[in-house]
Amino acid sequence: MLTMTSKTPPFRYLRTSEAARFLSLSPRTMEKHRLYGTGPRYRKLGGRVVYSIPDLQEWADQDIRTCSSGHRSDR
Repeated sequence: MLTMTSKTPPFRYLRTSEAARFLSLSPRTMEKHRLYGTGPRYRKLGGRVVYSIPDLQEWADQDIRTCSSGHRSDR
């Protein structure tokens, strides 16, 4: 039997507009990322596109940078 502790928030999927707001992007940008395969992982549930928060966070964290110039300081 699966039980949820008070420390575990309920798992929830976000629709495109909510996911876009979470990432500070427009819904149209999210749609383009889906079209080109460059965006976060998503699921289709009953014909609706939904995103998990962990997938959105993972996608956003893929391109973390510490410097805006073209070279890296750890070389």
